[in-house]
Amino acid sequence: MPNASNATKTAANRDLPADIKDRLIVALDLDSIAEAQQMVRQLEGIVSFFKVGLGLLYVAGFDSLIASLITSGKQLFLDTKMFDIPQTVARGIASVAQRGVSFVTVHGDEAIMRAAVKAKGTSDLKIFAVTVLTSLDDEAAKAMGYAHSVRDLVTLRARKAVECGCDGIIASAEDDPNRLRLLAQSQSLLITTPGIRMPGGETHDQKRVATPRQAIENGADCLVVGRPIIAAPNPRQAAMRIIEDMRAGAQSG
Repeated sequence: MPNASNATKTAANRDLPADIKDRLIVALDLDSIAEAQQMVRQLEGIVSFFKVGLGLLYVAGFDSLIASLITSGKQLFLDTKMFDIPQTVARGIASVAQRGVSFVTVHGDEAIMRAAVKAKGTSDLKIFAVTVLTSLDDEAAKAMGYAHSVRDLVTLRARKAVECGCDGIIASAEDDPNRLRLLAQSQSLLITTPGIRMPGGETHDQKRVATPRQAIENGADCLVVGRPIIAAPNPRQAAMRIIEDMRAGAQSG
């Protein structure tokens, strides 16, 4: 998360940026490194936190994007959703920690989470466990062979993430972050929330969505927003509208 000088201690004992705009993470889900870099430039002065994932991971120049974001003082969320044998995940996490990445995601498997937490060592890297993708609902989870509802599965994985020493989880606003912390018995658990849409906006392939205000009111710490910003005619204006909605949620909470 941010440097201590830019953070404020919440009532729930979580270090969060003093300015809520720094809790907005823009997903650079674009087709090329050049487009991603251009988006970062367009959002300069408004957004300081960016997510990169599998869509750009195999594109030529990906490493230069990581380096440019970090050296320019931006925070980076590396959304790799690591899922492999623990030893392989540990090697990956150790490498990520050396790069100065802020957040990284791993699969919510117990052995994987424990390996990731151990591998980050004393670095500032925060390990986030993926609970259930926001593109899945109960019907989809059942089709995949899960016996639990999405809500129950998210709760189980939140508890296990805390037990394994993860810094946070990825969960939807519909999963109710405040409730999850209570059930996981950890008020310090950081919760980053995707599936964010402005009122009346297209949901696309997301099935569990919420407005920025709803997510913040429900206890989300950071919001991940992609298409509502990067596909907007004016990304700067779109980001500012989302930030204002986040502020409304914080003020009502």
